[in-house]
Formats: sequence, structure tokens, C-alpha cells
Amino acid sequence: MYKIYDISMPIYHGMPVYKNKEEKQPHIRVVQDFNRSSARESRIDMDMHTGTHVDSPLHMLPDGGTMADIPVERLSGFCRVLDVTEVNGGITRADLEKFQLQKDEFVLLKTYNSLTDNFTVDFVYLAEDGARYLADFGVRGVGIDALGIERDQPGHPTHKTLFEAGVIILEGLRLGEVPEGEYFMVAAPLKVLETEAAPARVLLFAGLTIKK
Repeated sequence: MYKIYDISMPIYHGMPVYKNKEEKQPHIRVVQDFNRSSARESRIDMDMHTGTHVDSPLHMLPDGGTMADIPVERLSGFCRVLDVTEVNGGITRADLEKFQLQKDEFVLLKTYNSLTDNFTVDFVYLAEDGARYLADFGVRGVGIDALGIERDQPGHPTHKTLFEAGVIILEGLRLGEVPEGEYFMVAAPLKVLETEAAPARVLLFAGLTIKK
């Protein structure tokens, strides 16, 4: 029997958003209700980087690819949750070297960000040398339980290092209830095309036996 972890953030007005900026809050409104129709319909206005989302290279590279250029196959498959909850500040190469990474692995970084439901300005992020280590190692993707994979680094070197190496970036994961270990991941961003990001529903399956 397998267990499913939904590691996606719920989307609602008042949810945690990057730097607590009001303009980043999603707005959901009812545009048709039963008082004047036989069906209810709602509309949402939100940033593509709302909650759990996938970044495409266009987010930081002017000539980078859009969401249409990321094959869904690269967002599904086996992944590994790495427990780095003891790290404060930036996750460095030294913090990652102990994990015996594998080439083409998708790694999810579980930090103390997952222990709170609020956005904090001192969130744990992936430092530039940690990003370089993952890129040089040849991981397929990296996810983190923060709304940004880096924190006020001039020039955005973490994003750019990963994008230039073809590494997929997942942000806004919720990993508080997920033990360290291997899982089968299904990350399904909205099928928008010419954008630099897309919100995603991300599920982890524990105990699922699939031939690699």
C-alpha cells in the first residue's frame, strides 16, 4: 500500500506570499451565483509565482525557455527529499555533499521553512555554491520549501546557475510532514505556454513500486 503526500500550498486570499506583498495576493471572486443563475462560477487573478510553482528559465534569462519548453516527463519520476532542517541561511555545497547524490536525480530540500506557515524574511535558501554543486553534479531538478530558491542575492546567481545547466526549479513546497527519503513525484504545473512560471500541484507517493 502506498501513501500520498500533497506537498502543494493551498491558494486563497491571505495566504503566504513572497515578502508579504499585498500585490502578490491572489484574488478570487464569484462572478455568477445561484441568486441569478443555475450554476456558480468564480474567477481568479493571481501571480504565476503564487504558492507552489515551477519556474522556467525565462524568469531570469531574457532568452530562456518558457513553460511550454519544459516536458512534463521531467517533472515526474523518482525524487529524493533531503533533510537540511539544521541549516540556517544558505544551503551550501558542504551541506549537500553528505547526501551521495545521483546524476539526473530530482532533489527536494526540506528546511525549517516547512515548520511554519508564514513567510519570514530570513527563510532558508539555496546558496550560489550549493546551486553550482547541484548543477555540476547533473541533477534533473531541485525543489525547496520556500517561496524563492534564493534570498536577495544580487544578480540572482542561484536561479541563473541552475537554469543555465538545464535544472528545473520548484518553489513553495510544503515538506513538514514528509520524512527524508525516496518518493515518486508528480508535479503538474498549469498548462500555460509563454510564461516564466506556473502554479503546480505536487504529489509525492511513498511505497510506490515502479520500475526505474
